[in-house]
Amino acid sequence: MRLTRTSLWQAIATAHLLLATSSASALEFDLPAQPLDAALTDFAEQANVRLLYDASLTPGERQAPALKGDYSVDEGLQRLLQGSGLSYLIGADGTVSLVPLSSDANSLQLDATTVSGQAEGRLDLPVEYAGGQVARGARIGMLGNQDMQDVPFSFSSYTSDLIKNRQAQSLGDVLNSDSAVRQSYGFGNFSQVFVIRGFQLYSDDIAFNGLYGILPRQIISAESVERVEVFKGANAFLNGFAPGGSGIGGAINVVSKRAEDTPTRSLTLDYGSDSRVGTHLDLGQRFGEDNRFGVRVNLAKREGESAIDNENKHFTLAAVGLDYQGDKLRVSTDFGYQKQRVNDGRSPVYLDLDSRTTLLTGKVPKVPDAKANYAQPWSWSQLEDTYAMVNAEYDLSENWTAYLAAGGKYTRENGIYGSTYVYAMDGSSRIGRLYSPLDQETRSALAGVRGSLSTGPVSHQLNLAVNGLWTEKKNAFESTAAGSRRFGNLYDPVVVAEPVATTRAGDIHDPDTTAKVQNRSLAVSDTLGFFDDSVLLTLGVRRQSIGSDAWSAANRSRTANYQESITTPAYGLVVKPTEYLSLYANRIESLQQGQTAPSTANNRNEVFAPYRAKQTEAGMKLDWGLYGGSLGVYRIELPQGVLGGDGNYRVDAQQRNQGVELSVFGEPMPGLRILAGGTWIDSELSGGVSGTDGNRAVGVPEFQFNLSADWEVPGVPGLALNGLLLRTGGQFYDSANNYSIPAWTRVDLGARYAFKVEQRGVTLRAGVENVAGKDYWASTNGGYLTQGEPRTLKVSATLDF
Repeated sequence: MRLTRTSLWQAIATAHLLLATSSASALEFDLPAQPLDAALTDFAEQANVRLLYDASLTPGERQAPALKGDYSVDEGLQRLLQGSGLSYLIGADGTVSLVPLSSDANSLQLDATTVSGQAEGRLDLPVEYAGGQVARGARIGMLGNQDMQDVPFSFSSYTSDLIKNRQAQSLGDVLNSDSAVRQSYGFGNFSQVFVIRGFQLYSDDIAFNGLYGILPRQIISAESVERVEVFKGANAFLNGFAPGGSGIGGAINVVSKRAEDTPTRSLTLDYGSDSRVGTHLDLGQRFGEDNRFGVRVNLAKREGESAIDNENKHFTLAAVGLDYQGDKLRVSTDFGYQKQRVNDGRSPVYLDLDSRTTLLTGKVPKVPDAKANYAQPWSWSQLEDTYAMVNAEYDLSENWTAYLAAGGKYTRENGIYGSTYVYAMDGSSRIGRLYSPLDQETRSALAGVRGSLSTGPVSHQLNLAVNGLWTEKKNAFESTAAGSRRFGNLYDPVVVAEPVATTRAGDIHDPDTTAKVQNRSLAVSDTLGFFDDSVLLTLGVRRQSIGSDAWSAANRSRTANYQESITTPAYGLVVKPTEYLSLYANRIESLQQGQTAPSTANNRNEVFAPYRAKQTEAGMKLDWGLYGGSLGVYRIELPQGVLGGDGNYRVDAQQRNQGVELSVFGEPMPGLRILAGGTWIDSELSGGVSGTDGNRAVGVPEFQFNLSADWEVPGVPGLALNGLLLRTGGQFYDSANNYSIPAWTRVDLGARYAFKVEQRGVTLRAGVENVAGKDYWASTNGGYLTQGEPRTLKVSATLDF
């Protein structure tokens, strides 16, 4: 029979049912790393199954990883075939036959039921790559889940295995693994800001299961996350306009956990220096006819002092995921609540360059001790989010699927922030104060249809999508003028009296609406396949409408009334000359909301159209089965507003980032898993204020390198060691390039040991971040200094019951 991508759901479910019926119980295997054909022969003998295949499918150079421990037949076959380009068929008599994965992205020829291209236990996710730390596919916006070799874009997808083994507690901990991503704090608070290809991505602009506007603001926890997908490059066509207007250089999508075929029962206890303790309960179960219904619950709580002196953090999470998998209809829902409070949080550091008493002589002050805390005891921040969303898919026919997603969140953010403004090399500083409560409501939705057809020898993958997002913000603030700030010192912190607010705007107890944002878009695309899909041409366009209304918190006067539309096209080409090599190129754009001319300009309050950032990129992707890699070059040009010498504000300036990205991943040797990469970025400013033409942009490192490895120690079953090295180049603090920070290096080391107690799995993990206790400024992004984290010990124990 002929089976399309959209009808794989039923085939996969049937295959899992057949396997569960014939081999539900785990078997003990002891297979060394060896050629794939020999491994399959030994596997069939130990599993007592009949396995048929053409010997030409397993040439001698193809290696299979070691298979030691308890696996079901399904799990064992998936591990042995991981990255081999092969799948398997289940005959009516239980015979297992090997078949090559079709090069046709839309259609597979099957004589029985097959399981291929899907992650174990998750029918909606691409399969993991060899080593299990990354997936070989991800959700590429409106194009849906795609294999890495089939799309003309660069991306990475990090799995739950990596999240668990790195003891990641936030999205930032996960993305330390990506050489194209670096982190800093938000302006004046403790939000995580990610820098991709030299441009900021706010946490507000991170998607959740493909939908913007749902995830908690500022800090996103990792306990309920199945995968973190990082798209590298401009993406307005694929994802639509990000609500916060960031994401020029990339996008992030978080995939939530779902119930899997095997029940999930795990309890994790963790400890982090200096005295932070936590608990995480993860429960999942499928039930009903054919296991069509599923529920996944994640509960977590963590509190105590961090490795930074006197910095206390409190965290609570409750997340529930429900899903239904029918023959044609698939529905999932997510409900979540997250609350975080930070007391005495170490904030970014500002250079007081405009002060008349500035004593900074073209140098950034020496970084304090990594554990030092220059926060004031009266400073704190509290973030509370409640969110929900629903996803649904329905197979209209064998080749066409309609989908819908909708959700919303409510955010309550509060805090008193104490900022440090350094004005002398000896650390002399002024302490400012900001109190800014925020209430925010967001609703978001998308709908579309995707399918495939053929016109003669040309195949088509067609997509039509509509998006909408509505946000309302209510906020007020109290702040301290520069002349009223208290005196302190970066290196010898003293407790100062809380500064008196000199500027007030709005009712801090009951803030009024200060902003409303409405974004809507319509997009269409066609991926044309030629020569049996060895050549894939993607053409797409999105029409976006961006509306914004804003009011002054101080006097309720309207400060913006904005409604603009813009069209963003995309072109991409993939050429696959061999089974292992994929060449790609793209031309795509990102959008940033147009700015309003400042009050000091002759054309004050003039609203400009959205800024269109243009990207061109080309590269190659290699897939050798057990390990792969990619190499790409790109150029992104982002227009910027500037106040000209004639007093008029205009969009005449530009930031140009161009670079080279290299990545390597997989399991080149049995038991050795690697993730490595490097990024070189050349940034340049032009058309700006006098003296900045030709300068580097603020907060853009010249290079970023990562090298990580995870090694299963031979002869000691269950024991593994891991390490991560991060190297980041120097960065300029200001556009005049007078102040900069040097390059820095950080090393993390860890280990884990898995064993069983009365047939229950136990995993002990330990890790030390910043092993050398390096003192360093990590980032100047945003025009302020973010200090690197101190040496931090993390240990945890997980019981599967």
